[in-house]
Amino acid sequence: MTSINRHSTIVNIIFLIITLNHLNLWLTDPVVINLGYDPIWFGIIIVLVTQMGVITPPVGINVYVVYGVAEGAVGGVRLESIFKGIVPFLIAIIVGIVILVAFPQIILVLPNLMY
Repeated sequence: MTSINRHSTIVNIIFLIITLNHLNLWLTDPVVINLGYDPIWFGIIIVLVTQMGVITPPVGINVYVVYGVAEGAVGGVRLESIFKGIVPFLIAIIVGIVILVAFPQIILVLPNLMY
């Protein structure tokens, strides 16, 4: 795979995440603000949940991208082994979400310093 294809794949993944967030936030953001949650905190949580969504089945678009790259570069990589390889990253995202939900001040330290 050429470097141009790798670059375009990375850019497409970033645009996919941005698109998924835009489809969701216009509807949920007013509700969350009216419930009294901080919109910055909610945005960070949404990004983490979206990241979790793009690496887990049934969608798992990032896993299929890795599978396509590995198949062309290495050859013979099984899709199951790639899905097993995401488990540590999935656990890290889940632990991070739990910590950030339990202690929302962690997310809000820098924004509170700015304002």
